[in-house]
Amino acid sequence: MLAVGRLKPGPEADLFAQHNARLRPPLLVREIPEARGSAAEIRRREGAGLLAALPEQALAVALDLGGHMPDSEGLATLLERWEGSGRPLAFLIGGAEGLDPAVQARADQRLSLGPMTWPHFLVRGMLAEQLYRAQAIRAGHPYHRAWRP
Repeated sequence: MLAVGRLKPGPEADLFAQHNARLRPPLLVREIPEARGSAAEIRRREGAGLLAALPEQALAVALDLGGHMPDSEGLATLLERWEGSGRPLAFLIGGAEGLDPAVQARADQRLSLGPMTWPHFLVRGMLAEQLYRAQAIRAGHPYHRAWRP
């Protein structure tokens, strides 16, 4: 996972740590410094940092409000397909100003956690939980209750 900003100790870090500890393998996080300037300049600088840190062969999944919104079972299916590609998987999380168009253009997939806007530091924990849920679905573990909305 490549994410803009340094996650400080607190509830957001605890949420991420709780779910990341359950993942096999756990997500490795590389943090990209937050930029300063106008909104466009911030997106450009942070986007350049994300792209520079992205391995060349990675299958890049950008977390973006305009991305695909699968349900949990759909995400489990997508993860299986992505993992089967043989390419390293990299989730890209932008900063408060969102992702630069260059990052969106490089992304192989765009994924949304729903139509609401979420704080970028909270997205890490939400993504880790959904990835754990997808692993549980694929393993037939009862963590996910398909009968519940």
